Amino acid sequence: MVVLKGVPRILSPQLLFAMSRMGHGDELVLADVNFPSSSVCRSGPEEIRADGHGIPELLEAILKFFPLDTYVKEPALLMQVTPSDVEKGMKSPVVWDKYKEIINTAEGHQISVGTIERFAFYERAKKSFAVVATGETALYGNIILVKGALPPE
Repeated sequence: MVVLKGVPRILSPQLLFAMSRMGHGDELVLADVNFPSSSVCRSGPEEIRADGHGIPELLEAILKFFPLDTYVKEPALLMQVTPSDVEKGMKSPVVWDKYKEIINTAEGHQISVGTIERFAFYERAKKSFAVVATGETALYGNIILVKGALPPE
């Protein structure tokens, strides 16, 4: 837990440290409980535990400090629902609408949020800076955030 003024307690020191070391274009994965975080992190990304926390709450806190990349078409990416789950009647997860609302509110304007096929998402996650393993239980609740640059003061 962080004990500093103005810093949401949901952001651990480890997560704050990782975000501060990330550069423009580095990616941060917020992973749901079903995501193979430890396996993916064997390939290089830092694993950060945020067990018990949902992604919407973490996303809202992270975006207070984390600029999204304005140089890419989609600075946030969601894991696509697999064709077999679509055939079974699964629609876009409800949590996606919450993510988009949080992102657009934090950025102050409409942000394009993309989707990426499940196995391509795993491969991209292996190249990320860090993976935050959360307690999010929504299926397909994973999201990749691309870090942007801060404008000059």
